[in-house]
Amino acid sequence: MSFEQIKQLDHQYVMQSYGRFDVAIDHGKGATLWDVEGKEYIDFTSGIGVCSLGYGDEEWAKSIYDQALKLGHISNLFYSEPYIKAAQKLCERTGMSNAFFANSGAESNEGMIKLARKYSFDRYGKGRGTVITLNKSFHGRTITTLAATGQDVFHNYFFPFTEGFRHADANDMDSLESVAGHDVCAVMMELVQGEGGVLPLDAGFVQKVAALCAERDWLLLIDEVQTGVGRTGSLFAFQQYGIQPDVVSFAKGIAGGLPFGGIMANEKCAGVFTPATHATTFGGNPIAAAAACTVLDRLDDDMLAQVKEKGAYLREQIEALNLPCLGATRGMGLMIGIEVKGEKTNKELAAKLIANGLLCLTAGPGLRLLPPLTITKEEMDKGIAIMKQTLSAI
Repeated sequence: MSFEQIKQLDHQYVMQSYGRFDVAIDHGKGATLWDVEGKEYIDFTSGIGVCSLGYGDEEWAKSIYDQALKLGHISNLFYSEPYIKAAQKLCERTGMSNAFFANSGAESNEGMIKLARKYSFDRYGKGRGTVITLNKSFHGRTITTLAATGQDVFHNYFFPFTEGFRHADANDMDSLESVAGHDVCAVMMELVQGEGGVLPLDAGFVQKVAALCAERDWLLLIDEVQTGVGRTGSLFAFQQYGIQPDVVSFAKGIAGGLPFGGIMANEKCAGVFTPATHATTFGGNPIAAAAACTVLDRLDDDMLAQVKEKGAYLREQIEALNLPCLGATRGMGLMIGIEVKGEKTNKELAAKLIANGLLCLTAGPGLRLLPPLTITKEEMDKGIAIMKQTLSAI
């Protein structure tokens, strides 16, 4: 189909809940994509941090093909090998005790919140279910994870929202203490606030929160939906912060493009979920789990080191452009935020870049880059050249 045919059918048959750019992607290889009309794009988005191994990766595709021929789905009423292997790989590389598999980031965060409340109920009974989250956070689009999200823009339309959340300012222990109370069971944080603008938390603040949680028997919940699975240059971002969380959520890049997510719990929380207290039909799906195993195997120490090097290179090259419409960069690894200056908004800049062949994202008031972890120097340089050519006149 042509682009116009695709767009027309989308508007006719699909709910218009997305503000799509005028591009219909057809196929890709590495970090390069082509639309249905054959135009080439350098991808600095990886499907919002999902396509960790890029596009057309043969090892990843073969793992999916082989597992699909063997067993596509069986449900969690039975054991199957792929999800067990994925859980083992995750736990052995993080020091966590066990895992629960889900399908998306929001569902994973819902599970994490449920685990925290059940842990508190089991130990203290009712009345201790409040979760503290941070302003500028984003935890998902279900009713409960929207309530957990610390951005007023998301707190509309869908009333009544789930109760039991209070928000504190990031990097401010006084703010966090001001919303604490005897009803608190957990603190939930992103170590780099993604949708809020790619805002890394201060390590000192994170470590103080971890100490406070241990002191008061609050659970330390770390939302690694966007920061996890190699994105920041370690398998999980918490491994660079000197902490060991009670529960960690993950999704996005874990299966390289298939819907997959979940949570990991430490020894203290390993037995909180008992039979019938939490479940999901598709969680641990054999095909997605097989893909996740391939992603995790590829993310060895050498590749994680390369993610840090690539992130540093991209930031250096962007800042060296010295463009009037762009300011400082920030982030960790290949999770990069760019300050936007001047009269043009971040969405306007993103639209111009996409029109000229560079796919990028927005976050908060800035631009956000989440390229595939396998992106090459040649592809990065092509993207930087498009950025320079497109934005120099703005």
